[in-house]
Amino acid sequence: MNLFSRGTPFRRPESAAPKHPAASPAAAAAVLPDPARARLSGEWVIDPAHSRIGFSVRHAMVTTVRGAFTDYQSRLYFDGREPGRSQAEIIINTASVDTGVEQRDAHLVGRDFLDARTYPRMRFTSTAVELADADVYRMTGDLTIRDTTRPVVLELTYIGHVTDPFGYDRVGFDGTTTIDRSEWGLTYSTKLAEGGAMVSEKVRLQFDIAAIRTPPVG
Repeated sequence: MNLFSRGTPFRRPESAAPKHPAASPAAAAAVLPDPARARLSGEWVIDPAHSRIGFSVRHAMVTTVRGAFTDYQSRLYFDGREPGRSQAEIIINTASVDTGVEQRDAHLVGRDFLDARTYPRMRFTSTAVELADADVYRMTGDLTIRDTTRPVVLELTYIGHVTDPFGYDRVGFDGTTTIDRSEWGLTYSTKLAEGGAMVSEKVRLQFDIAAIRTPPVG
């Protein structure tokens, strides 16, 4: 199902009215966008074949389990001139979780964790974007899991831009954030005899993104 019709593009945020407060040292040192990135402004879509939306979590206090979601849809708008106008939305099929172990995947999509039958999708929708460093964008957004929505902050590192041999414009970003799964109702826990939990409440989310420019409509 195509959740993102090209006929309904993002509405570009209106530029805020200029303000004229007294200049501060912090403002004077603000990071400025790279002018070369202006030509990257436009709509993009994540290329699933060359991207990974993954997670990692400490298991039994001594090892780390890694997995990814293999089925998702995305819509991105990147503004190289005014990063604050950039937007992103990703909808993930919760049943598509893949950790490489079938029995574990079945547990994750069951009622103890994602409950994919009741809550078939997770969603991330950006609410604000700012340039934090020369190649780092700080994206604040709403993450919805099991119908619970809470704010998260992603640190996205700009990797680069190329035109591939087929003529497609591609851009790369790596993003991470760490969440407490209990804040989204994922409270399943088994205690270890030595103390601590079998599965940590802290989950690191990873967004290794290769995006392709969306051709203009018409």
